[in-house]
Parts: sequence; structure tokens; C-alpha cells
Amino acid sequence: MTSHPRDAPQFYLTAPSPCPYLPGQQERKVFTHLVGRRARDLNEILTQGGFRRSQTIAYRPACETCRACISVRVLVDDFRPSDSQRRVVRRSRDLVGQIQPNRPASEQYALFRRYLDARHGDGGMVDMTVLDYAMMIEDSHVDTHLVVYRRRGPDTAINGRGVGGPVAVCLTDVLSDGLSMVYSFYDPAEADRSLGTFMILDHIERARSLGLPYLYLGYWVEGSRKMQYKAKFTPQERLMPNGWARVEET
Repeated sequence: MTSHPRDAPQFYLTAPSPCPYLPGQQERKVFTHLVGRRARDLNEILTQGGFRRSQTIAYRPACETCRACISVRVLVDDFRPSDSQRRVVRRSRDLVGQIQPNRPASEQYALFRRYLDARHGDGGMVDMTVLDYAMMIEDSHVDTHLVVYRRRGPDTAINGRGVGGPVAVCLTDVLSDGLSMVYSFYDPAEADRSLGTFMILDHIERARSLGLPYLYLGYWVEGSRKMQYKAKFTPQERLMPNGWARVEET
């Protein structure tokens, strides 16, 4: 009789449900739990294999008739910002991002609610309570932290901290080969700054400063307008059936 280690991951398959990215499609996901002493190593292996983390769950699409979701990671050392991306950085020079432990705060949740109501009012996360938010941020068995962006103050050059309430927040996992942007949100009143793009550009520089070769962006979905922005960060690698394949400018 075959035996398995007690901490070996067990994988499960969800029932079909409407796809949030492509109308008329059904999605299914394969998932496993990231808990215990092997959670960090397992998260590394699965992220490199196209999985994403949500709290203590690692998942990836396993749709029966569609393969549109493709894992994307930016090649940090080869990336050079476009003219429009440099303009995004210049517009937010007054912001500073500070690494903080993955602990929820009321000011974060207030920003999160404004973001959801303005940008994703019909999405699956719109009913998240403050407890749900706290679980999303702190329920983790892997190396993760928050990057909280605030306006620069008179003492920022000394202490590295901004002032005032958060303008943007990103939950970020630290892997041996890169950073993974798990979830980010920002003040919808600051939409002209293109803060989603700004946070990606900032994380590319953070990965570069740490000597990490990749920034994991999650799934790019061809044909989905809301996911199209990820194709703008090139060169990048996309996980294809034969492995990670380099993609230049699109």
C-alpha cells in the first residue's frame, strides 16, 4: 500500500462558476492549502509553476475549455520603462512606499472600501467586511509584507516614512527568485496618477535592489480589458505549456 507524508499537499478542484474575465466562459480552479512548516517552500514551487496565493490557499485556473489565463513575470534586469511609464513615476514623486508587517489597520480598510466601491462595484470582493480584509492581509504562512504609500513629509528623507493616510497599498510576497504582488489597491480620487502602474514600477525597482530577477504579476488574460495592462511591462516571461517563454514588446 502506497503511503504519503502527512505534510504532502493535497490538491482539490472547484466546481464550475462564471468566469470574471471572459463573458460566457466557465472557470474552475485547482487549489491546495499553504499551511505548516513547508508552506514557504511550497509557495515558492507553486508560484514558479503558475499558482497564485490568496491567504493560505494557492490556486491556478483549471478550466476545461479555455486556456486564456497565462502567468506573467517581469524580467527585472532587462526592464526599461517606456516614456509614458516614466511620466507615471514623475507624477508620484511626492509618494513614498514603506514596508510594514502584514497587519491590517482601519485606515487601510477605509481605502480598500473606497477602491472597491469605485472600481469593482460588481466584483466578488465588494461585500468584504473589515474581518474579511483582516484575514486577507494577515492570514499567511509565507514571507509577506505590506508596502504602504503615503505622501512625503518634512522628515521623510531622515526616517523613510510618509505622512497622512495611505494613498495606495500592496500586499507583497517575497520569494527566493522575485517579488509577487498578491493584491494592491489605491485611492480612486487619485486615478490620474495611474497608481496601479506606479506600484508595479516601484516593485520592479524593489526587486532589482534586492537582486531578485522576477516580479510576478499574476495572470494576463488575452481578451480581457481589465488585464491588458500587464502586457505593457516587457520584456516579460509567460508560462506556456513548454515552460516560461520570453516576450518582448507587444
